[in-house]
Amino acid sequence: MTDRRIGSQGRIAALALTLGAAGAGMALLHDRPASAQQPGTADPLRAGGQLASFRSDAEFLAFLAKRRAALARQQADNPPPPPPPASPPSMAAPAPVAAQESAKADSIVTTGSRTSDKITNTQEADVDEGGIVKKRGDLLIILRRGRLFTVSVAGGRMRPIDFANASPPGISGGGDWYDEMLVSGDRVIVIGYSYARGGTEVNRFRLSPDGRLRFEDAYHLRSNDYYSSRNYASRLIGNRLVYYTPLYLGWDGTSPFGSFPAVSRWQGGKPDFRRIAGARDVYVVSSMRDDAAVPLDTLHSVIDCDLTAPVMNCNATAVLGPASRTFYVSSTAVYLWVSDARHRNSARRGVANSWLYRLPLSRMERPSAIGAWGQPTDQFSFREDRRSGLIDVLVRNDGGGDAMWNSENGAAGARSGGVALLSVPVRWMGDGGRTVPLSRYRELPAVGADSWNFQNRFVGNHILYGGHGYRRGQTSMLVAAGLRGGPVAEIPLPHAVERLDQLGEDGAVIGNDPRGGLNFTAIDLRTPLARRGHSFTFPNAQQGENRSQAFFYRADTPDGATGLLGLPITTQLQSQYARFLGSGSSILFLRRQARQFAMAGRLDADPYRAVDDACLASCVDWYGNARPIFIGNRVFALMGYELVEGRLTNGSIHEVGRANFAPPARVPLQQR
Repeated sequence: MTDRRIGSQGRIAALALTLGAAGAGMALLHDRPASAQQPGTADPLRAGGQLASFRSDAEFLAFLAKRRAALARQQADNPPPPPPPASPPSMAAPAPVAAQESAKADSIVTTGSRTSDKITNTQEADVDEGGIVKKRGDLLIILRRGRLFTVSVAGGRMRPIDFANASPPGISGGGDWYDEMLVSGDRVIVIGYSYARGGTEVNRFRLSPDGRLRFEDAYHLRSNDYYSSRNYASRLIGNRLVYYTPLYLGWDGTSPFGSFPAVSRWQGGKPDFRRIAGARDVYVVSSMRDDAAVPLDTLHSVIDCDLTAPVMNCNATAVLGPASRTFYVSSTAVYLWVSDARHRNSARRGVANSWLYRLPLSRMERPSAIGAWGQPTDQFSFREDRRSGLIDVLVRNDGGGDAMWNSENGAAGARSGGVALLSVPVRWMGDGGRTVPLSRYRELPAVGADSWNFQNRFVGNHILYGGHGYRRGQTSMLVAAGLRGGPVAEIPLPHAVERLDQLGEDGAVIGNDPRGGLNFTAIDLRTPLARRGHSFTFPNAQQGENRSQAFFYRADTPDGATGLLGLPITTQLQSQYARFLGSGSSILFLRRQARQFAMAGRLDADPYRAVDDACLASCVDWYGNARPIFIGNRVFALMGYELVEGRLTNGSIHEVGRANFAPPARVPLQQR
């Protein structure tokens, strides 16, 4: 366990080699089922087939015994190479979610919070993501350094109300990382990973109308650390918690069922896990099942739980495959890309080295899959097109999935080129025996050879992507490709591509230039051929947060041509303050008027009000500690333990109030 401490036929043929297909898919070039081409077909997001599951626990055990025997013979014939050097020490890590098996609901019911309570910048408008701050009515709920806090913003004021440990009563929380929070009705749900007790914690609290917190109950989900530098472990769809976790099967002869999805209701002692999935809930692609050379060592598990039940009940579905993975959650399904892209025989034998799975959230459907090549970078490499019945995925020739820091470290694959847009009709997905034909890959321009930290994002009818790297005197390149065969624009930029997001109908590119300025560039997407829009540079600064939720744009017109954006930025602080305020020491606000940027102002944290909070659990802000918050016409900056309100007057923001919600009775740092 890792601790946390594409164009012409000629170009398609070239892409086959780049993606490691070795021409294997050329015979499938025109293999396009007619059923997938029929517009207006009922239920365009319903798969044309389904994966097969194991019929019993006994069949699963026999399958594993056969593979273990084959692996033992292979290792005897080919001794393994020496182990790689040890990884440098890191700081520490996070987690996953579940509970008892129950009658499986037909579908997820959408009964979530009011739209006005949405303050999180999420990938999908109707899918909430676990975060560090949420809203219910006039209350803000904040998760920080192992504690929950509530602040009332009623009556035009800010008033801290209550705080509570994010851990269950009687637990110190040492060795735990409480990273994500969701709010469903009057329940606050904290998601954390426990290295002390193992597995993911799901802790439920009740929130009273006046902002008081009361611990309700807690559950342990069997899991490995869910941490990703970009993705989020938990999603909320209606009243359902949707959670993904990889579970690694041992090959030492122990029972595999000790690695199956399971849940334990916390009773104050060691977790007593009950399985919530059996072998009949485990699916596998038939071609992989019969291929002893493909490593099938990971149960990629999707757990969904009813958060409103008096006793939280959960179900789980899993697919068996290699470890490398990237996942994306829409309102209809979890899409999982599982890759054996480094499997050295895949190109020579002309077989798929990746599989795209669809795990529907409706219990009326079973999982489905299709073979493919390449690897997406992160969740933003995916988008489900519900109207057309397609799943679009931007892939590259290599990568390691989105676990831990792989989105950044694996981005070295961008240096060797190989970028393509894959569009798969969901109706083509079935038992995994079909491979996506190369005609469905659209080769796109590669980013520069010096690029790293690859970024990508679907915005409107375009896919945007680029990299972080630049050399002095040179430019970075942003690629904006129109979907469904639209034109491709290669847009040179004088700054790095460190963040991609959207401004209403347009795109946003944010990154530093060689002189240290933080640049904001709009990408005008009103026409099929994207164009570079207006740019703004804020000198001597950089982003204070890397996560997608740290950015927020409040569109004040339907097309987003006018609005207000907020982003944490860094300022110079003494090192003793850094661990309490994080790097997001200010929130920068920019106005956008008729697609032109202008400075609105900054709201700054006060380092002299920083206090020693005597933190006992989750004492590193893995998900950051600063967020811009927009509630109607009110503007807030969350920075560490401070909530600062600003007012936009004549185009400029000025501070009108400040509340500090740090735990009481601590010594200010400057008095030491």
